[in-house]
Amino acid sequence: MDHYETINDILVNLFNEIWDIEEKALITEEFKNISVNDMHIMEVIGIHEPKNMSAVAKMLDVTVGTLTIAINNLVKKGYVKRERSSEDRRVVLISLSDKGVKAYYHHKKFHKEMVESVLNGLSDRETDSLVAAMIKLREFFRQYN
Repeated sequence: MDHYETINDILVNLFNEIWDIEEKALITEEFKNISVNDMHIMEVIGIHEPKNMSAVAKMLDVTVGTLTIAINNLVKKGYVKRERSSEDRRVVLISLSDKGVKAYYHHKKFHKEMVESVLNGLSDRETDSLVAAMIKLREFFRQYN
């Protein structure tokens, strides 16, 4: 297989492969009642200051209504907390519960291992080339967004 065919094959299949592998790695016995999508929502919510629904929806590129459905499920499952802003009672803030923080770190560990496995054994020059190629790929995809 030449470079073109190899790169084409990787690009066509990589997203689905990562999604499947990530699901198998992340959805353990402890976190069996959530999806990879739920994990990505929790990743955007983060572990720092509570965020308002609009900000999280914007970061995920979804409507507040769509996010509300997902957050309702995550609240029921005990991963997310919802509270009113003390400054403006109309604003709903969301943050991760202790269980959500634990899931967040579990997810972060998978991503760390994934990146480290790609970089393992690469020279600085090879790493720089890989980063440059991935930036080009990201720019290509962003033009369609």
